[in-house]
Amino acid sequence: MATAPPSAGPRWVLPLLASTQFVLILDAAIVIVAMPSMARDLGFTPSGLSWVANAYVLLFGGFLLLGGRVGDLIGRRRTFILGVLVFAAASLAGALAQEPLWLVAARAGQGLAAAFVSPSALALLLVSLAEGPERNRALGVWGAVGATGGAVGGLVGGTLTEWLGWASVLYVNVPIGLAVASLAPRVLPTGDRGTVDSGKFDVAGAMTITAGIGAGIYAVVDADDAGWGSMQTLCLLAAAASLLAMFVIVEKRAKNPLVPLGVFADRGFTVANGVAVLNTMAMFPTFFLLTLYLQAVLGFTPLQAGLGFLPLSLALLVGTLNGSRAVQRFGARTTMATAVATTAVGLAWFGFLSAGGSVLADVIGPSILTGLGAGVAWTASSIAATGGSSERDAGLRSGVLIASQQVGGAIGLGAIVAVAASVSGAATEPATYAYGLGAGMWTAAAVAAVAAALTLWLAPSATAAWHAPSDVHENEGGSTTASRTRRTSGS
Repeated sequence: MATAPPSAGPRWVLPLLASTQFVLILDAAIVIVAMPSMARDLGFTPSGLSWVANAYVLLFGGFLLLGGRVGDLIGRRRTFILGVLVFAAASLAGALAQEPLWLVAARAGQGLAAAFVSPSALALLLVSLAEGPERNRALGVWGAVGATGGAVGGLVGGTLTEWLGWASVLYVNVPIGLAVASLAPRVLPTGDRGTVDSGKFDVAGAMTITAGIGAGIYAVVDADDAGWGSMQTLCLLAAAASLLAMFVIVEKRAKNPLVPLGVFADRGFTVANGVAVLNTMAMFPTFFLLTLYLQAVLGFTPLQAGLGFLPLSLALLVGTLNGSRAVQRFGARTTMATAVATTAVGLAWFGFLSAGGSVLADVIGPSILTGLGAGVAWTASSIAATGGSSERDAGLRSGVLIASQQVGGAIGLGAIVAVAASVSGAATEPATYAYGLGAGMWTAAAVAAVAAALTLWLAPSATAAWHAPSDVHENEGGSTTASRTRRTSGS
């Protein structure tokens, strides 16, 4: 289906969609610093307080694939606007919360709305720009706002909480949501009325994949409280595996599958999503572990800890904005392998955290190296995963990519933080505590190293898009495929 140009001009599409994505990612991190104030005012128990963050992550990650496909079904602009309005309403409800369950329910509503907004926003970006350098640059900006949104969440949350109180971190979403919803009809492409026959929508596939991902994320995020070897965790993981297996069976038989399994025959798409999983699996817990180091070991205040994230935030921004240039010059395979290997080195450097460490050696140095690598990898994997997407499957590819990132982040946060906790045990002295945090960083470094190895191992037989534009191969007749390589480079 052809998409008519937006009335306000295409130059406003990227700023609107990227700023919305920034708010969604920021919101997953902004409440972390405000949580002690929430616990004090609303009477949260220690275990209950974690669900202020977990409820958002659970619903966001669990419903992403369904959200992306619903955009394909009823129209992405419509899904985007409705989702933004629900997100703003849930934020207002959370800011007005008077008891713990009220706030947790509001956070769940935010996560559910975000699961419909985020893939629709990325799909609208893909269909608004022609494949090639212009789209790659836009994806670099998209990756930048996503990467930095999580990194600056602590700074923004600490500032708002200290000056205006914890409710301000939720109130701030309301005017932003209303502004985005009012601008969207004037800026976003028209003519998007859905590309999937509503009478053939894959209900069984939607139910099994949503329940499977949700059960898996719930098992991981609650494992620290329930225990990794507890009956609850084991049963949830078994249920998640069974539901995902059932989903594969359903998709093979469905006439109009929610996720056509043939999309994974695209080697570039599959490898790029694998890198997205591992990259976020390594990076998400880094923010949490670094927060603990700055506050519990070095004694920083919440606002000072937020400022301590600035080197990592700026490095992520530089990396994501320059990732598309690296892909255009070196190809996705070389760029991704080098980027995640750089991330692994930076995280290994973090592994030497100590109670007597300095900010320059233990924080700023590894932050710059880690941020640059992760930022480039973020953009490169986005370009490789969404390259070649059509009007019909843009929402699907967007949903799978964002779901990969969210699931990877949730698994990494649960598993790597558990490693750090098991090493430090119940000790509170700074030296032992820092040693445990360092062990968590070393584990994250190992995950990033695996991503680099898998990229080099699996990517060579992928599409021509994974090679540098300068690669020119002669065919049997003596002619070259340079034009084809240039046309698809970076995708």
